[in-house]
Amino acid sequence: MKPLAMPTTRRRRWRTAGAVLLGVLVAGGIGEWLGWPFLAAPLQNALSSALDRRITIDSAASPQTPDAPGFQVRFLGGLRLTTPRLEIAAPTWSTTPHMLVAQGVALELRYVDLWRAYRGQPVRIESLQARTLDGNLERQADGRASWQFGSKPASDTPTERTRLPLFGQLLVNDGVVRYKDAPLGADLQATISLAQLAPGDAVGSHTQVPTSVLKVQADGRYRNQPLKIMLATTAVLPSTETDDTQALPVALALDATVGRAQLVFKGSAKDVLQSDTFAGRFSIKGPSLAAVGDPVGVTLPTTAAFRSEGSLVKQGNTWQVVVDDATVGASRLKGAFTYDAGRSTPLLSGRLGGNRLLLADLGPVVGTTPAATADTAEPLQVKARGKGRVLPDRPFDLPAMRAMDANVLIDIGEVDLNTKLLQPLKPLSLHLQLVGGVLTLRDLVARTAQGQLRGDLTLDGRAATALWNADLRWDGVRLEQWLQQTRAKGLPPYVAGKLQGRAVLTGQGRSTAEILASLKGQFRTELRDGAVSHLGVELAGIDLAESLGMLIKGDDALPVQCAVADLAVAGGVFRPRAMVVDTADSAVWVDGSLSLATEEMDLRAVVVPKDFSPLTLRTPLRVRGTFSDPQTSLEKGPLGAKVAAAVLLGLVNPFAALIPFIDIGDNKEAERDAVGCQGLKQRVAAVAATRPPAVKK
Repeated sequence: MKPLAMPTTRRRRWRTAGAVLLGVLVAGGIGEWLGWPFLAAPLQNALSSALDRRITIDSAASPQTPDAPGFQVRFLGGLRLTTPRLEIAAPTWSTTPHMLVAQGVALELRYVDLWRAYRGQPVRIESLQARTLDGNLERQADGRASWQFGSKPASDTPTERTRLPLFGQLLVNDGVVRYKDAPLGADLQATISLAQLAPGDAVGSHTQVPTSVLKVQADGRYRNQPLKIMLATTAVLPSTETDDTQALPVALALDATVGRAQLVFKGSAKDVLQSDTFAGRFSIKGPSLAAVGDPVGVTLPTTAAFRSEGSLVKQGNTWQVVVDDATVGASRLKGAFTYDAGRSTPLLSGRLGGNRLLLADLGPVVGTTPAATADTAEPLQVKARGKGRVLPDRPFDLPAMRAMDANVLIDIGEVDLNTKLLQPLKPLSLHLQLVGGVLTLRDLVARTAQGQLRGDLTLDGRAATALWNADLRWDGVRLEQWLQQTRAKGLPPYVAGKLQGRAVLTGQGRSTAEILASLKGQFRTELRDGAVSHLGVELAGIDLAESLGMLIKGDDALPVQCAVADLAVAGGVFRPRAMVVDTADSAVWVDGSLSLATEEMDLRAVVVPKDFSPLTLRTPLRVRGTFSDPQTSLEKGPLGAKVAAAVLLGLVNPFAALIPFIDIGDNKEAERDAVGCQGLKQRVAAVAATRPPAVKK
């Protein structure tokens, strides 16, 4: 009988083990069914240990929550918790009473998410439903955040992004959340409410069909700008996975006032809280483009008042914007841009186009003020006259130039130069590049009055004082069209012809006025196939008899045989090395100086009759004073023969040295002008040969 004892013992053991296992399963099933009501305290302690944060779970309804269900927890497939009240304590460094207090809570957590949170990764909540919620979210300047759990220290680099908690589902009937973020300069208080949607209502399109909408109203400050937000989104948030390409977007509507800018957005988002991926239509307006860039950390120029509408797509750190219509003052623009904020230095790239651009609307960009409205025009004019200076002196925002890079192609149909005296540029194209604080305008091409302007400009803002370089060429610009000359019907323009030339200039300063005051380089221009007003020449020469005759019989145009201006620039002062307009009647010579540093001028125009006799040299005309208040007068004192010859030769000698450098070109028009200037040189030489001898004492 002894051999049978062993199998019997084994069977008993297996039966016992099976009974125990069955008992455990039955007990576990009963526990899962009942919700393990006695595990409130142990679970509270376990979560507190896992998250390194005090967690409080109420096991029964309190007098404040009489309608809330009692505590229940289930473990199969993840942690599912319902409790009348759940509190998550604030971190030890925080002064707030708690991080989160929720009543009527239904919470779902996956075990893998708990493990990741313990390892210091952003906490992810599969589902959170609450009747009421009160939260305090904080992030300090050193990067520590109240939503970071576990013992892993925060990053030592506060600029590294710290993500908010992730949600698969969020349903809150009523709540208040306070949010403080030192790196972003944010201090907000938001109220949250859940409302049922009426049949046919919708927040957006191309999204899942919602039955309720989550509304958020927030007030406070963001990036140190006043902020007010009204946001509506479908209450069910999409699941956020490592690969969220399969996540179904939720509808999103936003009406926000940030600083001085107002934004309306309607579209969809894959994660409303993270704001990582969304797309939709927007409209925005404000007193300046800079008002839009400040809240989002994008460097945009200071301009006149603007409004814009278009489409917006954001994926991670990349923003894509298509501007269908943008009005800046009276300018009409459009464009398509990409902004990459994930680079060490953010990059803005794209194209800017439009029908019309007024420089007055972009005045603050170059240091001026935008065109004044009717209410402000008179005070501004009075202020300008009181200062007595006309050059823009508004400082450049050089730190903003170093905060972002840019690569933008610009093509504008018409550029208004903010003056009634000059014809607009039609069209204008250029390549704008901003790299490391150096702004470059390359491949500049502008057309006006049948001619064109080409060149490159650079503004180096890497230091405290900006360095400016310009190399500009113009050719074929018809002055009778470019200059708005108002004359009676039938009378010729005061000046006509094709203008060509080149300017190579450098300067430095912290504003446009300072740069102009430090300019150095050269400026040379020539007039081809030109003509000037006969009356204007006679008036310049103060020949009253000839001028009276012109007034009686009518003005006519004198062909220009030679017109050259060669100016040396140093310290912001332009001085003519040679400046002359030679006609069949007379030659007008100009010398003196024009200072952009002091905004003053001292110019002298000497009109010489065709025979070039020093005895017929007329009294010079002087133009003096400031840019805002120029004064014209005749030079005092008689002009004797010896003095006249000295004046003339002083004007002529630089011109004679300039003649060999006049571009003859490859056309008859240029050749004719060069011959005219050679003839003028020969007549000047004749004057020098017949100069009266010096008077012996």
